[in-house]
Amino acid sequence: MTNAIETPRARTVDMKLEIVVIPVSDVDRAKRFYGGLGWRLDADFAAGEDWRVIQFTPPGSPSSVIFGKNVTAAAPGSAQGLYLIVSDIKAARDELLRRGVEIGEVFHGAGDVHAGTDEPYLSGRRRVSGADPDRRSYGSFASFKDPDGNGWLFQEVTARLPGRVDADDTTFTSSTELASALRRAAAAHGEHEKRTGQHDADWPDWYANYIVREQAGKPLPS
Repeated sequence: MTNAIETPRARTVDMKLEIVVIPVSDVDRAKRFYGGLGWRLDADFAAGEDWRVIQFTPPGSPSSVIFGKNVTAAAPGSAQGLYLIVSDIKAARDELLRRGVEIGEVFHGAGDVHAGTDEPYLSGRRRVSGADPDRRSYGSFASFKDPDGNGWLFQEVTARLPGRVDADDTTFTSSTELASALRRAAAAHGEHEKRTGQHDADWPDWYANYIVREQAGKPLPS
């Protein structure tokens, strides 16, 4: 099985995904829900009684969602498989629970078994309870819905597949995300010092190398 698809390296015109449209039946109810998630309210524009658009942006996301009145012909609740990438699935789920949002238990896929009766998601229709046993990047999920039934999924990503992020483009969109990366680097560095049997005075360089290589999907230092 191929783990990554190579893409041309030649420079092309930037095409940045900016907006995802969410179909809702009650605009004010949806506004309360997404505001209650802690998302940033960017816009609430209206033109008389016939048109209204609201825009929210999830924390740390470069893309936003919009919903409103006469902004889409899609049926309310028909948006499914909307992915929110998080660096710590437990922390993300706990945050929603703290905010009073109903969210399912953490789950993972069934390996090469993709058929089943569960709600479809990236790994098929088979959900196994609990986080990925090896806590592999891309392997753990949790799902929730908005009041109309639009379906969202948290997916835990700690290291990108090779070729997805250039080492020179290493970025963090929040202090929480950076802190999670530092904790993983600290744990790995602790094992490194156990193997060498001595204190590593150059640990800042080791941390930096680990974090950059992890995000770029490159082999990690040992």
